[in-house]
Amino acid sequence: MDTKDIILSLRTKSGLSQEDLAAKTYVTRQAVSRWENGETVPNTETLKLLSQLFDVSINTLLGSPRQLICQCCGMPLEDDAISKETDGTFNEEYCKWCYHDGEFAYTSLEQLIDFLAGHMANAERSPEQVRAYLEGYLPKLNHWK
Repeated sequence: MDTKDIILSLRTKSGLSQEDLAAKTYVTRQAVSRWENGETVPNTETLKLLSQLFDVSINTLLGSPRQLICQCCGMPLEDDAISKETDGTFNEEYCKWCYHDGEFAYTSLEQLIDFLAGHMANAERSPEQVRAYLEGYLPKLNHWK
């Protein structure tokens, strides 16, 4: 989906007119119309306002141009799993289980690996196999570099 379609969809789902959305984002109704017609894209500050207003990530507003993964545990990030800062803004680097209320849940890589190995092991992969995979993969993520 393109940004224009996403903004239109979110606005109509929220029951807002173009005028209402314009007032909430400090722009003109014409600016909202241009976004929804694909003539322009909101600037960075307006994208932040739209993200907060509709409770979706900026990545989602832009049509999910990149696949987000948690830079702590490696889990794919969808809007309902993305962490938020204490002010309510999305932090698109981490999932809500690794980072919440401005703090990280895991104080060491070993602590995270212990937790994940216990939960990811199954009939096909032993805890040792999961642990070996995680020990090779997780240190490559930004949080653990």
